[in-house]
Amino acid sequence: MPALIRLIKRIWIAAPVATVVLAIAFSTAVFFTVRTATHWIYWNDPAHQDQAVAGWMTPGYVSHSWDVPRWVVTEAIDLEQRPDGPRNLERLANEKGETLPELIDDIEAAIEAFRAGSLQPPSDPEQ
Repeated sequence: MPALIRLIKRIWIAAPVATVVLAIAFSTAVFFTVRTATHWIYWNDPAHQDQAVAGWMTPGYVSHSWDVPRWVVTEAIDLEQRPDGPRNLERLANEKGETLPELIDDIEAAIEAFRAGSLQPPSDPEQ
């Protein structure tokens, strides 16, 4: 460990700005590596694949769990993109004036249609 500290001091004396940039780059790389690894581990757990759709889930969570593009779920519930962040299915059902089981049935039907190949992507390139 003392050798590492001496190396860092020597690098700092030689080029303090470059040392800060290197530290930031290294920290960023570590952050995204850990984030990618945890995401991969979570979604490859069989308990999280094809999970029964529930009110606490967001449309993004459903699309990850069922391994379908996000547009499949958003088209099924006719979701308008809003800047207030992700909303769970229960909240979306309340906002649309539907019951949660109706909304879940719409999502499950769209997923089934997509997997059967009868549901095509929207023509709008922004979705």
